[in-house]
Amino acid sequence: MSAKAISEQTGKEFLYKHICTSAAVQNRFRYANVTAQTDFDQLAQEHPWLLTERLVVKPDQLIKRRGKLGLVGVNLDLNGVRDWLKPRLMRETTVGKAKGILKNFLIEPFVAHKQEEEFYVCIYATREGDYVLFHHEGGVDVGDVDAKAKKLLVGVDEKISEECVKKELLTHVPNEKRAVLSSFIIGLFNLYEDLFFTYLEINPLVVTKDGVFVLDMAAKIDATADYICKAKWGDVEFPPPFGREAYPEEAYIADLDAKSGASLKLTLLNPRGRIWTMVAGGGASVVYSDTICDLGGVDELANYGEYSGAPSEQQTYDYAKTILSLMTREKHQDGKVLIIGGSIANFTNVAATFKGIVRAIKDYQEPLKEHEVTIFVRRGGPNYQEGLRVMGEVGKTTGIPIHVFGTETHMTAIVGMALGHRPIPNQPPVAAHTANFLLNSSGSTSTPTSSRTSSFSENRARADASPAEKVKAGAAAARATSLFSKSTKSLVWGMQTRAVQGMLDFDYVCSREEPSVAALVYPFTGDHKQKFYWGHKEILIPVYKNMGDAMKKHPEVDVLISFASLRSAFDSTMETMQYPQIHTIAIIAEGIPEAHTRKIIKAADEKGVTIIGPATVGGIKPGCFKIGNTGGMLDNILASKLYRPGSVAYVSRSGGMSNELNNIISRTTDGVFEGVAIGGDRYPGSVFTDHVLRYQDTPGVKMIVVLGEIGGTEEYKICQAIKQGRITKPVVCWCIGTCATMFSSEVQFGHAGACANQASETAVAKNKALKDAGAFVPRSFDELGDAIISVYDDLVAKGVIQPAEEVPPPTVPMDYSWARELGMIRKPASFMTSICDERGQELLYAGMPITEVFKSEIGLGGTLGLLWFQRRLPRYACQFIEMCLMVTADHGPAVSGAHNTIVCARAGKDLISSLTSGLLTIGDRFGGALDAAAKQFSKAFDSGMLPMEFVNKMKKDGKLIMGIGHRVKSINNPDMRVQILKDFVKQHFPSTQLLDYALDVEKITTSKKPNLILNVDGFIGVAFVDLLRTCGGFTRDEADEFVEIGALNGIFVLGRSMGFIGHYLDQKRLKQGLYRHPWDDISYVLPEHMSM
Repeated sequence: MSAKAISEQTGKEFLYKHICTSAAVQNRFRYANVTAQTDFDQLAQEHPWLLTERLVVKPDQLIKRRGKLGLVGVNLDLNGVRDWLKPRLMRETTVGKAKGILKNFLIEPFVAHKQEEEFYVCIYATREGDYVLFHHEGGVDVGDVDAKAKKLLVGVDEKISEECVKKELLTHVPNEKRAVLSSFIIGLFNLYEDLFFTYLEINPLVVTKDGVFVLDMAAKIDATADYICKAKWGDVEFPPPFGREAYPEEAYIADLDAKSGASLKLTLLNPRGRIWTMVAGGGASVVYSDTICDLGGVDELANYGEYSGAPSEQQTYDYAKTILSLMTREKHQDGKVLIIGGSIANFTNVAATFKGIVRAIKDYQEPLKEHEVTIFVRRGGPNYQEGLRVMGEVGKTTGIPIHVFGTETHMTAIVGMALGHRPIPNQPPVAAHTANFLLNSSGSTSTPTSSRTSSFSENRARADASPAEKVKAGAAAARATSLFSKSTKSLVWGMQTRAVQGMLDFDYVCSREEPSVAALVYPFTGDHKQKFYWGHKEILIPVYKNMGDAMKKHPEVDVLISFASLRSAFDSTMETMQYPQIHTIAIIAEGIPEAHTRKIIKAADEKGVTIIGPATVGGIKPGCFKIGNTGGMLDNILASKLYRPGSVAYVSRSGGMSNELNNIISRTTDGVFEGVAIGGDRYPGSVFTDHVLRYQDTPGVKMIVVLGEIGGTEEYKICQAIKQGRITKPVVCWCIGTCATMFSSEVQFGHAGACANQASETAVAKNKALKDAGAFVPRSFDELGDAIISVYDDLVAKGVIQPAEEVPPPTVPMDYSWARELGMIRKPASFMTSICDERGQELLYAGMPITEVFKSEIGLGGTLGLLWFQRRLPRYACQFIEMCLMVTADHGPAVSGAHNTIVCARAGKDLISSLTSGLLTIGDRFGGALDAAAKQFSKAFDSGMLPMEFVNKMKKDGKLIMGIGHRVKSINNPDMRVQILKDFVKQHFPSTQLLDYALDVEKITTSKKPNLILNVDGFIGVAFVDLLRTCGGFTRDEADEFVEIGALNGIFVLGRSMGFIGHYLDQKRLKQGLYRHPWDDISYVLPEHMSM
């Protein structure tokens, strides 16, 4: 949702902080908040003026007309306020149809004034600009301000002037107050614009000789502008409408939504209700709520919500478990039902999202059975067959009644089943597998172009007609009748390779001669080519960093499809409209601030550009062109016959519902001619009538379907056009959101624009008006298909539509990645891994979730144990590993590895190069003796050799004993690193057989020479063997294998890397120059034969 109501206190805080006006605004920040937990003594200390001034007290819970309802206490002292609150605070009251608890009150100074000093001012947003309403008489008896107030329209991107305000608004204001009021109104309007308000009302606004007083205020702000206004807004709390409690679960889902690129919404209507919903899609969620209410379930409907935008398995799980937790808290005598519904998804992998729901059902299976919950599932879209199969299986394994249905079942049929209004089929039809749609049933590899691409009702010349030329700048905006043709070329803004490939596959099955995508624009990489498939062969499509380059090199492009983010969509769209070759722009992003959208609309109107969106999936013209992910994946394209034109054109707000219309129309008529989803925002770039009138003027379109929605008044323009005879083709229309009038409190549905601000914006009122105007309006969405087929059959009977014979399209190979995701193919992996898995919601180390790694506090040693040894090692083992890393971290700059690192650093090399130079010196002579020592000592010990026999054998063979000997340390000057490790090992290891053996060897070697001690490499090597053999986590063979494959040298490499990096940083910090070895440290000798 974009426009959200804020509390009066928040609104006044914004005003007092940020208004810029010469008018003296009084009582700034003088307000106090009171709840049931308020300590009045402390409140008086924080706000001393409460003890000295007369006061006003009122609830601050989005309640309108509080004065009329007797909910304002006036001219009281603090004790009077307390007495006034006693019968009201935490008491239930009724406001209209809503019942709620009064729990939040606002205390402000009482302002003594005369009636003639009260004024009314309001600013609100519309598509064409912002209206300023002013009336010279304010207060509780202001009456119908829409009829009485003076109005000033400030157009989009226009500025408000003092002269205009005085002339248009202040004609009935006394002369001495005009200057103050005009300054305040201008400041208020600028504040309204700067802080992205969508509604701001002050009644009364009091102007006395002392200044301006803002007494009562109501406001809404555009929540999507948070990324712009965060610094000024701070953390804003959006209170729920009066009559509906704010639940922590709603806040939890709102937080998930804010952190996700997907859409997750939840509103609790009646937590004790028996009918719960979990619906995919903003439009579909409204349709399901409508149907539940139409069938008498309004009092039992527990929640409204939706999930969409391809949420991950974990996000879907979190959403589902929240719903299941709520519905299993209280039992219902009739049991409960959960409706998991949705339209046909465009790009969401249904099976993937269902995995999260299935996990939640398994976790809650016992409570679900205890509360007698029955689940009804209906879904369509990519991989939906697998999703339904998995959902059906979980019903069988858990014993929970789960009924699953696919696209063969009308979207809302499961509601009638759940509520007992229609029987549940024993065995619903089994839909074909996704892959089956890709097999050409005719056996032919191609289909004659003419038989498949010519319209069923229109000659081909018309279908391929070029879009009408755009008007010149400054002329009246005249848009093309046809937005897309078989030769349409587009640019795609954003690296959306999956969407582009979907467009190319659509082009191929439509037998287009060339791809519809000419190029991509992506500012975050350099110019390059991107590989895609055109049928069976690979092609390259250019990607440009700069839009200007793309436009210059592809003058044939006239459509831009923007996948820019909500933050960059405005700038990229405005840039696009600088190029006159573009006549259509589709903006996919949801959440663009309304003020930005209105600027886009204004610029588009001036240039004659058609905008589809924002917040849309796009549109489709079968046989010609599709925008991005519209129409879903190829299986749905083929199932809904979108590869060739039919006779029915539609326009919808919802992207998911547009795909449902594709399904309904393909099953009831000869198919879709064109379909557009204009988007769910309050101000879509193009409106219903823009497209309906195009369809009226397109010969190939024989009937029109409109899926309207609660909110806005655009549907009334269709009524007017029908009455005036501008629209003569049959229009089948239904507005979703009829349930809204049945709710006791306001509910904001999934789309930002789906909220009625007045009676005429309700779905019920619009459906009635459309029917009265002559449109074909069914009784419910359930009957929309029946209405369509009735009109279609009539047109066929009259000969207006002449259905053509179906001819199958050519086959398109399935992408390897998608086929593998469907589980249809297998292929040997290029390599295998068993230590880490990053594919899921959470990173796994040897099967252990990363959150558990931190919760268990296993440290670096434990993490190394997971990644190197695939085991959760004991605590002492983790500590020993960390100690080894610490003692091997560095041994001064003189050793070969550190020396090399320093030389490289001083030669100006980067960190990685310098570190690598040092690491390359590690081997048997330097630092790499851990493995060798472990192998030598293990072999001798395991073979039963006595320490003396081992020493003698190594001497006889002429081999050094690895891990024995030190250049500096000796038996008389012991290495403290070894001593520290030895003390720890002896104290904590369950057995140290190999270490004891090595120490016995040390006694023999040091007796010959005092520096032949067990050095740190040797100690770590033998101690690690003891650890692997005796910690209980490994078999003997596994322990020996880790030694054999070189795991122990890794300890030295990892530890010493810390020191090498330290030396690199030290040299850089000391700014040391290029190293040159001194001559006097080099012995220059002649070749041997010359010296003789």
